[in-house]
Amino acid sequence: MKHVMNQLCIGALIGVLVCACGTPRKERMQEKTETLTAAEILGNPDYLAISYGGYRMASRSQQPTIEQLIEDMRILHAMGIRVLRTYNVQLPHAAHVLEAIDAIQKTDKDFEMYVMLGAWIDCKNAWTDQPVDHSQESEANAAEIERAIALAKKYPHIVKVLAVGNEAMVKWAERYYVQAEIVLNWVQYIQEQKRQGKLPKTLWVTSSDNFASWGGGDPEYHVPALAQLMHAVDFISMHTYPMHDTHYNPAFWGVDKEDLAKDKKEALEKVMDRAVVYAQQQYQQVKNYMESVGAQKPIHIGETGWASASNGFYGLKGSKATDEYKQALYYKKVRAWTQKQKISCFYFEAFDEPWKDAVNPGGSENHFGLFTVNGQAKYALWSKVDSAVFNGLGRGGKPIGKTFNGQEKMVLDASEIPYASQGIKP
Repeated sequence: MKHVMNQLCIGALIGVLVCACGTPRKERMQEKTETLTAAEILGNPDYLAISYGGYRMASRSQQPTIEQLIEDMRILHAMGIRVLRTYNVQLPHAAHVLEAIDAIQKTDKDFEMYVMLGAWIDCKNAWTDQPVDHSQESEANAAEIERAIALAKKYPHIVKVLAVGNEAMVKWAERYYVQAEIVLNWVQYIQEQKRQGKLPKTLWVTSSDNFASWGGGDPEYHVPALAQLMHAVDFISMHTYPMHDTHYNPAFWGVDKEDLAKDKKEALEKVMDRAVVYAQQQYQQVKNYMESVGAQKPIHIGETGWASASNGFYGLKGSKATDEYKQALYYKKVRAWTQKQKISCFYFEAFDEPWKDAVNPGGSENHFGLFTVNGQAKYALWSKVDSAVFNGLGRGGKPIGKTFNGQEKMVLDASEIPYASQGIKP
């Protein structure tokens, strides 16, 4: 009898194992994508994040096709990206990104990708020849929010975060910025949708804005509505751009000639270490202000990046900040910092987008991508090319290759050492 019972127990155990192993992997991945929450994704080093725009032409009137978006999704997935950030739902782009991800997942059981979906927010008369009113919002905002909500409902397995506005509160965005009360109202509206069960309770809501807008800069931003907003969001998504401040606030930038390291690589490491420290200080300033108003929320980086070229303020005739070598150092160092601290960093950005400054192809805004428009990996990603993760992948019919014909010396030679000047001491 004991022998029979043992056989029955073993048989039952085998049955359980067969059942578990027989569960299709596709179903297990589907269950994972549906149940995984923003709280589990953000700050998780296994879920590398990036800012993404798939525009390949000099105008957004030429929307990328679903096939082109699928091409990009596979490239980003191959380099380890698992979370994307998009910016608006006024145009078809973001909806098509979600459609592309969903299409891949229907056929590829191992494909995992999530989205922080942005809803664009403007003030009244933004982008018109009428006087702007920063205390009133655009009539288009309500429809934009509803489109974002509809996509979050349609793709709950992909959309894990809704972001209300992109640099919508920062006052240098003179053509469209709004007061904090407007962003607060929409965040509260979406949170109420969650409370009523109209949106998943695990969906996180934020606003993605400049570090100063989050209280880390000028005290003019320290208004009651911002404090309320910090309590209302699920996390703070802040932007930090040391590259821009190499022109506008150059005191931290450059090395003194007498302190110059023995070789060029050492000098450039020194310069870019300063840049990352500068970003860390802005992060800490936001954290300090958040704590001063009694809020305790995670802080993640919604944007930071470094252009690889500029014919303006950041080029050879300006602060000498932009080239592929410095971009690679910044990317490596900011990733190391944020990964270690379990901070999600939506690095800006995946691919160059020539529409950003269409009238000036050499402008820095066109050159923040880690890939060129033609799908060539910039120096920051050469090791990924060497490891063959992009084999069989390409963009626009061209396989993924390296810029500068893969010659590291050419990349280094093109990088200028910025010296502290005009009596400014770093």
